[in-house]
Amino acid sequence: MLKDVKVDKELMELDKKHFIHPTSSIAQQQANGPSFIFTEGKGIYLTDITGKQVIDGMSSLWNVNIGHGREELAQVAQEQMSKLAFSSCFGTISNEPAIRLASKLASIAPGDLNAVFFTSGGSESNDTAFKLARHYWVLKGQPNRQKIISRTQSYHGVAMGATSATGLKPFRDFTNSIIPDFYHVDGTSSEALREAIEQEGPETIAAFITEPVQGAGGVNIAPEGYLQEVRKICDEYGILMIVDEVITGFGRTGTMFGVNHYGVVPDMMCFAKGVSSGYAQLGGVLFSEKIFDDLKELSKGTLLHGYTYSGHPTACSVALKNIEIIERENLVENAKLMGEELLKGFKYLQSNHRIVGDVRALGLIGGIEIVKDKLTGESFETPLSPKLAEEAAKRGLIIRTVTFDQDTLVFAPPLVINKAEIERMIDILDETMIAVERELF
Repeated sequence: MLKDVKVDKELMELDKKHFIHPTSSIAQQQANGPSFIFTEGKGIYLTDITGKQVIDGMSSLWNVNIGHGREELAQVAQEQMSKLAFSSCFGTISNEPAIRLASKLASIAPGDLNAVFFTSGGSESNDTAFKLARHYWVLKGQPNRQKIISRTQSYHGVAMGATSATGLKPFRDFTNSIIPDFYHVDGTSSEALREAIEQEGPETIAAFITEPVQGAGGVNIAPEGYLQEVRKICDEYGILMIVDEVITGFGRTGTMFGVNHYGVVPDMMCFAKGVSSGYAQLGGVLFSEKIFDDLKELSKGTLLHGYTYSGHPTACSVALKNIEIIERENLVENAKLMGEELLKGFKYLQSNHRIVGDVRALGLIGGIEIVKDKLTGESFETPLSPKLAEEAAKRGLIIRTVTFDQDTLVFAPPLVINKAEIERMIDILDETMIAVERELF
C-alpha cells in the first residue's frame, strides 16, 4: 500500500477533532495525533494506513485469540445478519444462536457452570456478577450480604461497579463517586482474605472476585495453592466465589479457562474478549447449577437486569464459530506450547540485558519487569517500559506497559502464533533493549 499523505493527514486531524480515545492521553493525542491508524489485519499482523506492518503482540486488547482477518467469522456474521441481525431477549424472547452458544459454553466450562447471562463485554460481565450476587442474597433472605472483596493489583473494568472492584488505585482515583462496600485485599495471600472476612463480618459479604492471572495489573500469576485456598475460605464462610476470566478465557493461558490450571470451580465465572476474539462485542457470566437452581426456585417476579444486546444473535453466531475454530485448530494446545517458547525467549532477554528483572508467562500471557538494578530490584525513577514499548513499535512490535507501582512490559499475542513468529518478537525486543541500554549506560 502506497502512503496517501493527504488521506493520512485528514484522518489525523479528524481523529484529534472528534474522537475521544479510551484509556489514552488526550494531551498526547492532541499533540501527535493517533500513534497508528490500522486498516488491515492478518494472523498476528496489523497494517496501518501508511502500509507499515507490525506484530500485534497484545492481540489488540488481549482478545483477538484466533488472529486477525478470519473470513469464516465475517461470513457467519453476514449470514446471520441476512436472516436476523438482532432480536431482543427481554420478556423470555429467544433466538437460536444465543441458545446454542449458552449450551456450548456450559459444555466447555469447568464443573457445574451450566447457565449463562449474556452481556456486551467484560465490564458489563463483572457488574452483572456483582449485581446478581447481591440479588441472590436478597432472595436467600440475607440482604446484608452486600460487600464485594477483590485483590490489590486487580483489574475488572471501567463501569462503576467494575471500577469499584478494581484494585489498581489510579482507576478508582479517576472518579469521585466510587460505589461503597467494595474492599481490596493483598492478592498474594489467602490469609489476607480470611482476615478481611473476619474483620467485616462474613454475614455482610456477598462475594470475592479474582483473576487467575492479573492482566492489566502486570500479568501476576496466582500464587501456587492460592485459588484452592480461596475456594475453601469462600465455602467456609458461605461467600460466593467469582472468577474473572475476561482476559484468561478461551485458551489464553494454555487451558480453555485459567481456573483449569488449579482444579477450582467458582460459583460465577465472567467472560468476554476471547469468546468472540473481538470480532463482535460479547461477554457474559456463567452460573453454577446450584445458583441457577436457587434463582429458579426463589425468583418470583421479573429479573430486573439486562442489556439491550444480551444474547445478540449476530454476536452469538460469531462466538460459536470462533470457539469452533479454537477447538478445530487446537489453539489451546498451541497457546501452551508457544507460551513455553515465549518464556524461553523472556529468559534469554533476562540473561542478556541488565534492565530485565523478573519474567513470567502462563500460556500466551506474559510479563517482563524492567529494573535499574537486578540485585536490589530497584526501579528507574521514571518508568522505562513506555520508552521500550515506543522503540519496539518503531521496529514492528506492539506491546503494552504497566506502570502502576511497577515497570512492566506485558504481552498476549494471538493464539495462532508460531515458533518463528515468537522468535521474531524476541529479536525485536532484543534489538530494542540494546538500543535503549546504549542510551542509559
